[in-house]
Amino acid sequence: MTTQTKEQMDAFREEVAAYLDTAPTDAIREAGRKTTSAFAPFEQGAAWQAILNEKGWAAPDWPEEYGGTGWSAEQRTIFEEEYRKRDLPPLLPNSLKMVGPLLIDLGTEEQKAKYLPRILSGEDYWTQGYSEPNSGSDLASLKCSAVADRSDYIINGSKIWTTFAHKSNRMFMLVRTCNEGKKQEGITFLLLDRTDFPGMDIRPIKGLDGHAEFCEVFFDNVRVPQSGRVGAENEGWSVAKHLLKHERNGSANSPVLVRYLKRITEAAQDETSPFGGKLSDDPVFQRDLGALHADVATLAQFERLIMSGHEMINDPALPSIAKTMNSELIQRVSVMMTRVAGLEGLSMQLEALTVGSGVDPMGSELDLISMPFYLNSRATTIYAGTNEVQRDLIARSLQIA
Repeated sequence: MTTQTKEQMDAFREEVAAYLDTAPTDAIREAGRKTTSAFAPFEQGAAWQAILNEKGWAAPDWPEEYGGTGWSAEQRTIFEEEYRKRDLPPLLPNSLKMVGPLLIDLGTEEQKAKYLPRILSGEDYWTQGYSEPNSGSDLASLKCSAVADRSDYIINGSKIWTTFAHKSNRMFMLVRTCNEGKKQEGITFLLLDRTDFPGMDIRPIKGLDGHAEFCEVFFDNVRVPQSGRVGAENEGWSVAKHLLKHERNGSANSPVLVRYLKRITEAAQDETSPFGGKLSDDPVFQRDLGALHADVATLAQFERLIMSGHEMINDPALPSIAKTMNSELIQRVSVMMTRVAGLEGLSMQLEALTVGSGVDPMGSELDLISMPFYLNSRATTIYAGTNEVQRDLIARSLQIA
């Protein structure tokens, strides 16, 4: 492995920073400022990924043979840090961080050739069909069925919390193909081209923030080719666990939280403490903000360790630790944001939040995003496996060790 000098790394950081400062359009930057969840506004997120793909920077973590950059671990860390420092929309996580890496690891050559280039370009947008009305944290109890019929599967049942299903053209999903044995057995992992098959009914769900990010999806004898199966039939639980390692490890989120803390600190200069004077001078506020800075700095070091290639990344508990730390810090930062925004942050200014609307927010930009961010962050400790489940997995791994 070639060791890169500090001068080379400094030059690389300057190259990344210069590109990220000039390549995004105004609409993409606006989308980044107004993003209050892990998913950017659909149109701007896809457009930005297409721009990065032209540069060859859409998937730094992927192997070079599949369209990755070939960067070292340190270069990937620098890119993540510089990316997250800026008001840029998050890239398509279901595609780049989940199903893409899964196909690289476990997909057939035909699946890789069909899907990976379109994932990189942003032409395909994937939604995740896991949860069901009665199968959330207990995902192994899912009932959406797939019955083999010659070279196809016929799917019946439903999925819920399928993010952007109404805008996606692809879905990866878990289905039950056998009812015998343990709950985890008899589950199969499928890929399907959502727009190609009749029998699917997609119903958007409007969230507390006023936006329809999630959907219910109903399947009525939907016929899907068996060539879309990843792994063997009835072994989808193992495939899903493999994918979850990518989902929970995620990417460097600490720079995003640092940016939020900077916004909070600046806004506190203009806010009045309940006890008089500036909020920024209030000792309780200073204590709480300082604790957040310290914990975000700890997360940053942890993320650098994950991305460094250190042997610790093979610890089976690591994805659960990363997911728990990150999700709970997001919630704490969102609470601090609402404390600073105060009553001005309670209003849901949907028009002003819409990219390209031209509507100016009432109050500051922090006031505009604080309540949607707070509401959306309530889900961070639930999705990708609840934090209660994560702590159980961490404890089990320690017992084994």
